[in-house]
Amino acid sequence: MATFPSIEPSYGLQKQSSPTITSVKFADGFEQRQLVGIAAHQNKKIYNLAWNNITETDSDTIEYFLNERALDQASFTYTPPNEPLSKTGTYNQSGNTTITITITDHQLFANDSITIDFTSGSASDGTFTVVSLTSANIFTVTASGSATTSGNCTVTRSGAKQFICKKWTKNIRVPNRATITATFEEVFEP
Repeated sequence: MATFPSIEPSYGLQKQSSPTITSVKFADGFEQRQLVGIAAHQNKKIYNLAWNNITETDSDTIEYFLNERALDQASFTYTPPNEPLSKTGTYNQSGNTTITITITDHQLFANDSITIDFTSGSASDGTFTVVSLTSANIFTVTASGSATTSGNCTVTRSGAKQFICKKWTKNIRVPNRATITATFEEVFEP
């Protein structure tokens, strides 16, 4: 899978959320709403990005990459600015495979893929999927084996996701400098 070139977009990007919601309105005015689909795929993100006043070389790199994805119809990996997350907290595992992690304002959701570095105690570092959220400060993951341990940990979410780009624009207003604007739509693929 291709990864978008490491050329940072300009400040001022726009991020849209597009939850898949079905609603039913009843005769008495009552309305019922329900998210549709797999939980991890119910709220795709759309980013409107701009690379302002970049070199023509960088603009050619971006344009070539996007042209290649249009031709092969493949998605690409991209990490939007400010999406990576790294926070420290504590954990507890009480004789089973459930690890409960406490981090103030963890900003995670069920099914997020995270890397955990257990800095004390005897839990094994690795990549985990968030199983459930107890609160804005507590979540659980599943360990590969039962244990009784506790300590400190660092949780990291890369923020990388799969995207497609159906439309982009390149403007050249001065020699050797260009601006590219593009819309990246999140896709959910295995």
